[in-house]
Amino acid sequence: MYKSCPISNYKIDSHIVRFISFQVSIVALLLIITKLPVFAFVLFFDFTLRALRVQNLSPFFTTSKLAVKLLHLRAKMCDEAPKRFALFMGLLISLSLSILYLENFEVIATATASILLICALLETIFDFCVGCKIYQFLRFIKR
Repeated sequence: MYKSCPISNYKIDSHIVRFISFQVSIVALLLIITKLPVFAFVLFFDFTLRALRVQNLSPFFTTSKLAVKLLHLRAKMCDEAPKRFALFMGLLISLSLSILYLENFEVIATATASILLICALLETIFDFCVGCKIYQFLRFIKR
């Protein structure tokens, strides 16, 4: 599989991505435990801001950037395109969660939130991006 993406020359700091995924993990866990739709809306709101490239308004991005700065972490750059693909997957999942909880489909919503939690934890703990792997696989089969 390809490590870089010829579609985009943009790079992003993977430390920031991992801190964002940590926050997604926390909110997803709160959603699973409490079943309160407000947590699905928080996820959807933040994913939307970052998808629209107004990440400076994103609470998750802002706190992640601050954490990286406070911890004096040197930037670890990675390709943006696979991470953007994963971001849009998260946006779709958080939209689905919002709708599922509003319509009282709690079992399906909890299962979906659990998948989001697992993916976010894989990114946070192991720097393993499920969305990026799907992106790379789709690029591979396209060739």
